[in-house]
Amino acid sequence: MNFKDFKLDETLLKAIDEMGYTIPTPIQEQAIPHILSGKDLLGCAQTGTGKTAAFALPLIQHLLNKPTTNFNPRPTRILILTPTRELAIQIRDNFREYGKYTNLKCSVIFGGVNQSSQVELLKKGVDVIVATPGRLLDLINQKYAKLGTVDTLVLDEADTMLDMGFLVDVKKIIAHVPATRQTLLFSATMPKEINALAETFLKNPVTVKVNIETPTIDAIKQRLYYVDKGNKSKLLMDILKKEDIKSVLVFTRTKHGANKLSETLKTAGIESGIIHGNKSQNARVAALTDFKSGKTRILVATDIAARGIDISELSHVINYEMPDKSETYVHRIGRTGRAGFDGTAISLVDFDEKSSLKDIEKLIKQDIKVVDSHNFPMMNLTLTPKASKQGGGRSRNTSSNKPNRFSDSRRGPSSGGPNRFNSNNRNIGKSHNFSNRPKNR
Repeated sequence: MNFKDFKLDETLLKAIDEMGYTIPTPIQEQAIPHILSGKDLLGCAQTGTGKTAAFALPLIQHLLNKPTTNFNPRPTRILILTPTRELAIQIRDNFREYGKYTNLKCSVIFGGVNQSSQVELLKKGVDVIVATPGRLLDLINQKYAKLGTVDTLVLDEADTMLDMGFLVDVKKIIAHVPATRQTLLFSATMPKEINALAETFLKNPVTVKVNIETPTIDAIKQRLYYVDKGNKSKLLMDILKKEDIKSVLVFTRTKHGANKLSETLKTAGIESGIIHGNKSQNARVAALTDFKSGKTRILVATDIAARGIDISELSHVINYEMPDKSETYVHRIGRTGRAGFDGTAISLVDFDEKSSLKDIEKLIKQDIKVVDSHNFPMMNLTLTPKASKQGGGRSRNTSSNKPNRFSDSRRGPSSGGPNRFNSNNRNIGKSHNFSNRPKNR
């Protein structure tokens, strides 16, 4: 099958041909015909599977089939809700690429910037709005955003919106969208809350599931280093100096951790960009722009970037700290190995993170290759004490006079031979006329 088989408009086929699209991915092959036919759809697909094109191409086709470009103001026909600003920008850019030979207009709406430019956009009208829930709901309450003309509602990365606490806002926004509409819901995972959301807002949906059994991408080489927590930054700098790394996205769990790591690298003479929720939108856009252009080689980020950065030639992802959820590991490493390029994912694992590693390997159904030979082998084989409610703390390792035990034979070096562990611990504000964009971006 190729894209011509979908009978898409020639302007769309020309645009995606120039982008190098030839054979549809599984999610595109399964979803596009159903969306073209107007059916509601529940899609479960991991990052990097071509999900955005799976809904963007047929939705642009809908707009071309029933043009309203002569209306003033233009009615909003498509509303896409997404959890992060970065992902909103990415989706907007994809729509611009696919529709660059049309005169359709698309805009993003999210917080962190002054709302005045977004209000002006809404007054003029746009065909497609890509929005984060909080700011859009604010504009609805202020009577600036009117969604009575929406034909299709897309809930993208629904599980992340759930995790970020947007579910209440999403439900309030849906109340302003016509009941007679097409609804598409995409999620990388399907917890019971997402299934309940689908049952409430989708009508007789088609369910498409892709890449569930093997969630990691074959093009990604995965490996891990066992290292003490206090030596992680030193090992990271060793890796950055010794490896042939063209570009690397380094993930931390917290905003404080991202700031601290970036400062540590700067002190060592290694410049990096930084993205997390406390950074202003302008700072985040600047950091991402510098990273995509190659001006900076290293970008330190929290998981706000795990599903919102699309860089086809990103060579490496490094998990400086392991994520709390196993699924997040898949989203993180899915930033590399995209668009036919190879990628490498490296994880720095301290003793406290071994149970998280075990859960990740169970999810991806494979053992990650261990690099035993490096300058900072794991020496601390006791769990970090956790503070009690009274402010004290004690180690969860209750067998201090006995050998520590690993859950498998892979281990960080120590003086006592093989150990085993068996623990259960664990450019915003303007709409874009597609036809006015330069041919090459």
